[in-house]
Amino acid sequence: METKNVILTQDVIEKKIKRIAYEIYEHNSDEQDIILAGIWDRGMILAEKIAAILKQISPLKITLLQLKLDKQRPSGVELSAEMDFTGKVIVLVDDVANSGRTMLYALKPFLQFLPKKIQTAVLVDRKHKSFPLSVDFVGYSLSTTLQDMVMVDVVNEEITSAYLE
Repeated sequence: METKNVILTQDVIEKKIKRIAYEIYEHNSDEQDIILAGIWDRGMILAEKIAAILKQISPLKITLLQLKLDKQRPSGVELSAEMDFTGKVIVLVDDVANSGRTMLYALKPFLQFLPKKIQTAVLVDRKHKSFPLSVDFVGYSLSTTLQDMVMVDVVNEEITSAYLE
């Protein structure tokens, strides 16, 4: 049986998510509402957890959106709801920023409008990106080799671990 090189346990992940939520609020405390756009499926689970904490700690009105895209061929992006993003604050959420490609393609539907600002949040930021993406809110930053992949385990909507593969 192969052993996983665990980099984050469930206990630590919960603390990282809470810290991300506080940072999002700190950077957006002058806003009335924000949109959390989670990339299906693990990014959406993370967005839901961040939203739950934001609702406890802030007066912000949180709108949750789900983005679906094929991570291998990410040209088409589906949103769970159509809306006007002009003047809105959007936080794009995913579990891991590997190459940066998924998050960059996920921005496409928002760029048809003039949002006030777009921020990014990830649980794990892997440093060897192939695309020009800088993550605003990071739970854990990790330098890896180009061959390493960071994986996140989810069981019953709970993020249980992150590990190197």
